[in-house]
Amino acid sequence: MKNTILLLFAIIPAVGMCQSSLKLWYEQPAKTWTEALPLGNGRLGAMVFGNEKEELIQLNESSLWSGGPVSENVNPDAPKYLPQVRQAIFEGDYKKASDLSKKMQGVYSESYLPLGDLMIKQEFRSTSSESYYRELDIKDAVATTRFKMDGVNYTRQLFSSAADQVIVIRLTADKPNQLNLKISAHSLLKYANSVDNNVLVLKGVAPTHVDPNYTRYKREPVSYNDSLSNCKGMRFTLLTRALNKDGSINTDTSGIQIKNATEVLLLLSAATSFNGFDKCPVSEGKDENQIAKKYVEAAALKSYSQLFANHLADYHRFFNRVTLSLRNEKPSTSATLPTDKRLAAYTAGSSDPDLEVLYFQYGRYLLISSSRPGNPPANLQGIWNKSVRPPWSSNYTTNINVQMNYWPAETTNLSELHQPLFGLIQNLAVTGKKTAKEFYGLDGWVVHHNSDIWALSNPVGDLGNGDPKWANWAMGANWLCQHLWEHYQFTQNEKFLKDTAYPLMKDAVIFSLAWLIPDKDGYLITAPSGSPENTFIDEKGVQGGIAQASTMDMSIIRDLFSHFIKASQQLNIDKSFRDTVIAKEKMLYPFHIGKKGNLVEWYKDWEDVEVHHRHVSHLFGLHPGEQISPVKTPALAAAARKTLEIRGDEGTGWSKAWKINFWARLLDGNHAYVLLRDLLHLTGESGTTYASGGGTYPNLFDAHPPFQIDGNFAATAGIAEMLLQSHLGELHLLAALPGAWKDGQVKGLRARGAYEVDMDWKDHKLTNVSIKSFKGGSCKVRTGMPVRVTGVKVASQKTAEGYVTSFETQKGKVYQLSALP
Repeated sequence: MKNTILLLFAIIPAVGMCQSSLKLWYEQPAKTWTEALPLGNGRLGAMVFGNEKEELIQLNESSLWSGGPVSENVNPDAPKYLPQVRQAIFEGDYKKASDLSKKMQGVYSESYLPLGDLMIKQEFRSTSSESYYRELDIKDAVATTRFKMDGVNYTRQLFSSAADQVIVIRLTADKPNQLNLKISAHSLLKYANSVDNNVLVLKGVAPTHVDPNYTRYKREPVSYNDSLSNCKGMRFTLLTRALNKDGSINTDTSGIQIKNATEVLLLLSAATSFNGFDKCPVSEGKDENQIAKKYVEAAALKSYSQLFANHLADYHRFFNRVTLSLRNEKPSTSATLPTDKRLAAYTAGSSDPDLEVLYFQYGRYLLISSSRPGNPPANLQGIWNKSVRPPWSSNYTTNINVQMNYWPAETTNLSELHQPLFGLIQNLAVTGKKTAKEFYGLDGWVVHHNSDIWALSNPVGDLGNGDPKWANWAMGANWLCQHLWEHYQFTQNEKFLKDTAYPLMKDAVIFSLAWLIPDKDGYLITAPSGSPENTFIDEKGVQGGIAQASTMDMSIIRDLFSHFIKASQQLNIDKSFRDTVIAKEKMLYPFHIGKKGNLVEWYKDWEDVEVHHRHVSHLFGLHPGEQISPVKTPALAAAARKTLEIRGDEGTGWSKAWKINFWARLLDGNHAYVLLRDLLHLTGESGTTYASGGGTYPNLFDAHPPFQIDGNFAATAGIAEMLLQSHLGELHLLAALPGAWKDGQVKGLRARGAYEVDMDWKDHKLTNVSIKSFKGGSCKVRTGMPVRVTGVKVASQKTAEGYVTSFETQKGKVYQLSALP
């Protein structure tokens, strides 16, 4: 009986957490966008404000972007400047190299756009409500607003259904005939409303071009030129249909008027004419009207309970794969507070492991909601954007941010949601091959700092207006290839490796081999080269951002070459080319440890202009790479630690989230936890901050500030990394467990080698582990103590970093591990 009681005690917190604590809730409507609650099905996004009298639901459709395909060579003179840039670099004239690099720039990316606003005006006699409550239940992906007005209890429930491709809004009153509503639809883009068989129809057209929000030209930043002649400016449609059980409905171009109803169901459907990165959205576009109409008509034939059941079945098959429970010795003093007040209390120092669990699962919720197969990948803001000129165009920033979006995809058991990124990579390989030839005269494919739905791959900057320290960075394709290899590592899907990953990796290698040149000592280096967005002070005291062989460049190329070699060996193809890559890999400019004990960021041990810069790009080899680790390269790991100490913990939201992963890889769970707490710091709306101020908004969105979703995703990945690591060819269990997580349980994390791992721990020590092998083969486990494997004769070997236990696995079999007494 005693053992049974202890078992129940261990299970109840995890079950309770999964069933009741995964909610964001508030006692008042949202006043700002970063207080509103996000819903999404990977294509249709909504931000729900929860206002009683004038509800605002801000809408997005993931393929709605400005512009169109870039087909012409925008800078035919670019290749002739590459030798001149290199000459300036080798002469030590880095300013001249930077100035010349501007002559190799192309156009800026296009912008992700808002679809429109749905307004629900409700008539009441009273001026204020009582018993107000709004929530986002992330275990079911449902937003609910409840309040009492004039003695009537009103409830609004909303979800964005991937199963039925509509947004569903259910409005009810607990007394008959009390719903009197006016529903209208508007857009910040060019649009017109009409009515089709009692359906409110909003049709519009996207701008042909939108300048990035950080540019300041005299021209009009948002342009609507002749889309027929230049294939830019896609069409879009938003449909709103109301279904009632009683009362009356009347629809005209001003909106939908509902009187004396008790329950109303609103179905929202939207679509664009986007038909691919290389297709004209005007003349070759999809029929957005028929697509939207098909979805709304099909949904209207189903009951609310059918729509809701379909939604839950679809969503739960992703979300329910992973559960997490954390406990420590300090009881939470704020778990019963509304989320905004709870976050404020946490910021002030309260202990709240359930908030950390909520934040971890919120990242998974956001990825499920913003990235589904067949749709564009999650951008800088996922799929949620309210501005025609959003921060940084809400595009795909490839020097960290779009990659960061997908860090949790494999580890937190959402592998299928990685596919939209693979689709973008395949598109970029097409445009990137054209860019490599037109801008540099080289083979292979290349991607620079920014991209968009049209798979833009050129160096951005609008033909010389961008700073080369970010605009001309040329390692985007190589870094993106890491995601292809990682997907193979986690799934062991050899068909994916052969048909998709390997050809893309090979062409990226071809470009890199052509891009590399020898330095004076015979090492292969990149030139021009930068460490994204950072600036150095050279030995002459001159500031610069363009030089040669930045540590990030060399780390990314080393990463690409290493993975390509392994892929070639696994597939047993291209031996001659593989041997060439092996030889070139040995010639790559190596890591260097600087005079401060730090990992050198540049070709030389130069000082930084901004010591606490948000980017820590030279630690790519630590994370997300696997070239630096305390286990295999302790000297480089110590230099990486020193680098982080010098850089400091401050930074933007996404920077802090990256640092969680860095410290986890250094096996320092307590420092990783400091960064997690620092990231979960309540932040208000206060413009753009680069050096500090990163944190979390009241709706738990990551604050750069302003909002960028990458910090949410990277923090979720970081928490997973604290619990389980597998990048070194072994399963390192509780690799960076912080002191704050005394007891806990996690189920469903995935590891490279195609393993799924469940773990329980108590007093910071593993108690039980379950490992499921999806592929079979040798499994190597690293733990803090010796373990036994049930039914397997094996002994744990003591090492300088814990114990290592190796055993053979069979496909589909589950192995139980437990701590030895």
